[in-house]
Amino acid sequence: MSRLLSLALALWLTVPVAVAAQSLQDILQIHQEEVLKPGRRSVGVVLDDLVASGLPQALPFLEAWRDREIVKRDSDGLFFRASEDGDMVTLMDLDTGENLGPANAAGLTESRPNGGVRRAIGDALVQFQLSDPDIEKRLTAVQAIARSMDASQLAPLSASIEGESDRDLKATKTRLAGMLGALFADTQEARIAAIEALAGDLSVDVRAVLSTVLSTSSSVAPTVPDGTNLAQTLDVGTDISAVEAYQQLVDADLAPALITKAAIREALVANIQGGLVAGIPVATLDTDEARAGAYDALAAGGIAAPRVTDAQQAEAIAAHTFFLAYDETDVAITDAARAAQRAIETSVAVSQGIDLGLDALSLASIYFLAAIGLAITFGVMGVINMAHGEFIMMGAYTGFVVQQFVPDYTLSIIIALPLAFAITFGAGVLMERLVIRHLYHRPLETLLATFGISIALQQLAKNIFGTQARPLTSPEWLDGALVFNDVVAISYIRIAIFVLALIFLALILFVLKRTRLGLEVRAVTQNPGMAASMGINPDRINMLTFGLGSGIAGIAGVAIGLYAKVTSEMGADYIVQSFMTVVVGGVGNVWGTLAGASLIGFLQKGIEWLNPSNTLAAQTYMILFIILFIQFRPKGIVALKGRAAAD
Repeated sequence: MSRLLSLALALWLTVPVAVAAQSLQDILQIHQEEVLKPGRRSVGVVLDDLVASGLPQALPFLEAWRDREIVKRDSDGLFFRASEDGDMVTLMDLDTGENLGPANAAGLTESRPNGGVRRAIGDALVQFQLSDPDIEKRLTAVQAIARSMDASQLAPLSASIEGESDRDLKATKTRLAGMLGALFADTQEARIAAIEALAGDLSVDVRAVLSTVLSTSSSVAPTVPDGTNLAQTLDVGTDISAVEAYQQLVDADLAPALITKAAIREALVANIQGGLVAGIPVATLDTDEARAGAYDALAAGGIAAPRVTDAQQAEAIAAHTFFLAYDETDVAITDAARAAQRAIETSVAVSQGIDLGLDALSLASIYFLAAIGLAITFGVMGVINMAHGEFIMMGAYTGFVVQQFVPDYTLSIIIALPLAFAITFGAGVLMERLVIRHLYHRPLETLLATFGISIALQQLAKNIFGTQARPLTSPEWLDGALVFNDVVAISYIRIAIFVLALIFLALILFVLKRTRLGLEVRAVTQNPGMAASMGINPDRINMLTFGLGSGIAGIAGVAIGLYAKVTSEMGADYIVQSFMTVVVGGVGNVWGTLAGASLIGFLQKGIEWLNPSNTLAAQTYMILFIILFIQFRPKGIVALKGRAAAD
């Protein structure tokens, strides 16, 4: 019988306190002193029992304890949550949450945990919140773990993954547990597995974790000590300067410190006797060499420490090995981290190339939209229209005005696109009828006239809309970006502009290839005289063509306005690139315009990537390249065929 009692007593003693306890108050009474006067070392026992209890009321207690709202009633030693109510204090039962009414503050003792204890309580709170029914609290807990990256959070985080109901949050927990495992897992195998699992993740925080695993410290020794996880042997003169190497020897107490000029001066001043230092007149010590000689005389007499010569420094450096050692001592873990880091760096380089290509493609689509109207007018009519950028500006302002009356941004854009075409088409026809038609075959006069019109249109826009930039707001479904990974992303607005460019390409090709107007335009482009003899009115075609090119510029203005601010000068930002696109691609050719826009877009982004700090230089280099390109291919990438090509 006594053996059975002893066995029962032993089993009871091995049961955790929290399991034996029936309520939160029971646990607090067991740890009464630790709750009332918690210390950084003693608080862990209380927190372990609270976490093990699984009591739902433990979470609000921890929050109140952290916020210094827990008090003990002196009469019976029970703990309550307190809130001030004037001169009185209102108590709340910790197990039931019942309001017990006011109490005299004189009979209460407040628990006041210090900063270290409150941090420990916060860690325990995170463990509770990881499985809280409220997803916002679970998300907050995960974010707190991500900020602290503490080894103590790995086990509770891993335990909460299986029961996580939200798919996205579960993936976040799994990823975070992998990063913590790479840093703090208990076994070598677990850490290596976690590191290998990170190899496909390009995010900055994963790269930071691998960098932490591969962190190094600079060391020096006669030879590399056995057991050192060597990262790199440093070559003096290449990886580290001789001055830095010798200073490292001094810091490691492996070589005497260098005597500085200040120390030489102090030693000389301290040993002046009768106007002499070591028998040398003070008046002659007016150079560094003279002072160094006097100091050497003092050192020879044993009065000062001898200077270290250059030869001695070189000898000391040659006698030691300088190296970087991994802070992580396990070679297998650092090997796995290096392999994962190399894989990530390769993926990042590929992703950066893809991202640069997407940016270039987006810029090319913007240039294509801006230039396609100019390609039609310049190619068919040979008119250098310096006011083309202002038609882009007119289209953008049309979109802005429409949005002032139509608050639905999607509907306003749908209305603005055809309206911008109609307004700029009409403006283009009016300009052709009043000005351009009188200046055919007079390129200099046409250039000057259209340049004057562009200035007038800019000033008119300033008078109407002011000089302040006006926003052309995109619909909500164009907000944000399409994110492929932490490196590759493209905004939905750029995607929309690219799609619009493709639609315009298909539409213009259809008009030119499948309609009577297109046939007549191509005929006039190839040979105006022959087209006129076949019954085509070149004057009418020129008018419609100029209006069509202007209308397309207006639609391009709406698209560009969604991407950039709408100002009276916005057209000037695209007129140079538009002319370059048309000339490089090939005058009067839609495919040439597409090729020219692609070449200029990719070229500009490539130059900006090589010289990211100077966008003006990128523009300059691009213009120089195009000048050289035209020297070798004056008719552009896609040269015009037919008799007109020989003109």
